[in-house]
Amino acid sequence: MRLLLVDDEERMVEALRRGLVAEGFAVEVAHTGPEGLRQASFGDFDAVVLDVMLPGMSGFEIVRRLRAEDNWVPILMLSAKDGEYDQADALDDGADDYLTKPFSYVVLLARIRALLRRGVVARPAVLQVGEISLDPARREVAVDGAPVSLTQREFVLLEYLMRNPDRVISKAELLDHVWDNAAEVAANAVEVYVGYLRRKVGAERLLTVRGAGYRLADT
Repeated sequence: MRLLLVDDEERMVEALRRGLVAEGFAVEVAHTGPEGLRQASFGDFDAVVLDVMLPGMSGFEIVRRLRAEDNWVPILMLSAKDGEYDQADALDDGADDYLTKPFSYVVLLARIRALLRRGVVARPAVLQVGEISLDPARREVAVDGAPVSLTQREFVLLEYLMRNPDRVISKAELLDHVWDNAAEVAANAVEVYVGYLRRKVGAERLLTVRGAGYRLADT
């Protein structure tokens, strides 16, 4: 398996490279954004580990350019930033996973293996469920062709539901994937935001499955 590490912290990268080589990976390294983009574009890698803050070009921009070229190599982003908006931006741009620094090498290795198990999966730039469309990159939503304004939390909630259409999703799962620090969130937060979302996308589309959770109908 061939991996590309893109990070300007050279000592850390070298330590990671040695560890991953010992695990049986073939590892290439880049220390700037433009070099990382060049190698990721033409290197035929099985996965890329990519820092956000890089000289010459950010990790966010690298992901956007790769996905615009229909390059769906699995990407794990690394960042010292742990805010929910930075993570949301990385995933919306097309990254597959996000890990904050400092991180455990054991966890990094497990995340890489998880990406490799999934393999390369092309993902549409715009999500479509029935008459609802959502563009993660532009942060735009339309229902029946008309634009709909959502708050950040409503947008993230709708995006998660649209990535799991016609599947019953529990409140606990929504808390884990849509809210940071789920343990500190009010117990009725999911119900409240589902209510907000229903008023904007249509109650007939966002259904309650009693005792189980919610389902976004593909109608």
